[in-house]
Amino acid sequence: MMMISIVYREELREYDFGPGHPFRGDRYEIFPRFLKDILVENRDFRLLKAEPAGDEDLHLICDEEYIRFTGSYYRAANLGLTPAGDFSRFHSPDNVPQGQPGKVEEAARLIIGQAKKACDLVQEGGAEKVVALGGGMHHAGPGNGEGFCIYNDVAFCARYLRQRYSLDRVLILDTDAHAGNGTARYFYEDPSVLFIDLHQDPRTLYPGTGFAGEIGSGDGRGFTVNVPMPLFSGQKAYRMVFEQIVRPVVDEFKPQIIIRNGGSDPHAADELTNLGMEVDGFRMFGEQVREMAGICEGRVIDLIGSGYNRRVLPHSWLALICGLTGIDIALEEPEPAPAWLGVDRSMGDIKVVVIEVKNRLKEYWRSLR
Repeated sequence: MMMISIVYREELREYDFGPGHPFRGDRYEIFPRFLKDILVENRDFRLLKAEPAGDEDLHLICDEEYIRFTGSYYRAANLGLTPAGDFSRFHSPDNVPQGQPGKVEEAARLIIGQAKKACDLVQEGGAEKVVALGGGMHHAGPGNGEGFCIYNDVAFCARYLRQRYSLDRVLILDTDAHAGNGTARYFYEDPSVLFIDLHQDPRTLYPGTGFAGEIGSGDGRGFTVNVPMPLFSGQKAYRMVFEQIVRPVVDEFKPQIIIRNGGSDPHAADELTNLGMEVDGFRMFGEQVREMAGICEGRVIDLIGSGYNRRVLPHSWLALICGLTGIDIALEEPEPAPAWLGVDRSMGDIKVVVIEVKNRLKEYWRSLR
């Protein structure tokens, strides 16, 4: 068991698209309260603050025109004004605020600042493993925001680690229920970043990307690993994917650091997705990452932000942290399990997916042959 460093500050609650929108900032109040009720601060965890990212940091992942528009638009929306400019040129409709939103762009800069601090802590010896709350904005790209994401902190971590610390083998493991289409675009041709994405079958869920045949291009061919999880996939299906695909490829790649992102939305009770995880399955995610990190001296940056069931969210986020740290406590399942959850209905389908993924990638990874 270890004390985990968690980068967080109360201003994250400003990442709030307004009343009626699926993404509200109250998650950044609900979880810290829950965390302090269950674990002991300065024994099990410590909270650290970061400063918001400046333009120089954002330029590592974003176009200048996009930064300017996004800042002005969300500042106006927060003040109740009618923002100027062509929103659809830079953002998808799901990023339109409703009512009066929070200070979304300022909070998005804070998320990037927290990612930067997490990188520095891990690389400079301040902590072996660091959790950045609010992270995992994996749909955003250099010149566009979508899927409730403004600036992509996952991509920022990988680029910053490459630039600032000269790392040449970075692993990104995305366990969010939605495919990380923004992150994938950043590194699709980059063999220094291995991007492994476990997500709900894209035929059934936004953003509709992340098929097994999307494996990278050019020098990066083989370094994007998409595993489309069948509907209702639970812990057994995910464990099979870790054992037969993720762990062998990671052992072969030998990353110098692991970046994991994803929150509670693979849970069976999530309001936007159709997977079958229970709370203890998120502990398994954390345990898998902790075990894999033995290959890179324990170095992990964990970005936790997603989930669309407020009852499930704090329990699942805590389970991720417990798995990552080895904190052994009983985890409560806050929602009654659906009747179908006792039998993992996806097991036949996941075996087919595993075979397909291996066939697509065996040319690039000896461990999958």
